[in-house]
Amino acid sequence: MADAVDAESSTPQPAEVRPPVGNPYLAAALAWVIPGLGHIYVKRWRRGLAFSALVLAAIGIGWFLQGNLYRLQSQQPLSVLATLGAMGMGAPYFILRYGLGYMGDIASVGYEHGTAFLLTGGLMNLLLVLDAWDIALGKKD
Repeated sequence: MADAVDAESSTPQPAEVRPPVGNPYLAAALAWVIPGLGHIYVKRWRRGLAFSALVLAAIGIGWFLQGNLYRLQSQQPLSVLATLGAMGMGAPYFILRYGLGYMGDIASVGYEHGTAFLLTGGLMNLLLVLDAWDIALGKKD
């Protein structure tokens, strides 16, 4: 019986418990409104600044390429999902849409690529909202 496995050594160890860093609701709200701000709130400065730069760069490239900034369209039910994804960028969506009246230019050479960048910026920021939430709860380092 030299090959027998010790039952205690094969049991998984519990995950390390980390103390909560802040209010997860506030961290998520800040992360959504201004990309990277939720991470700065939970004291992850470098991560917050890097994420802010990435999301804002994607949005800026999409804007420069004159991509479509999704908005609700009648008779197009999938526009709801695309609009929610684009709105994931938070304040930049509302600044572009309502502050600047931006809509994109379908005749632009970079329209499709710009649309992809704008949507990616929104979806990426939604993932970062969840990341800030997990850090605030102490589930992630």
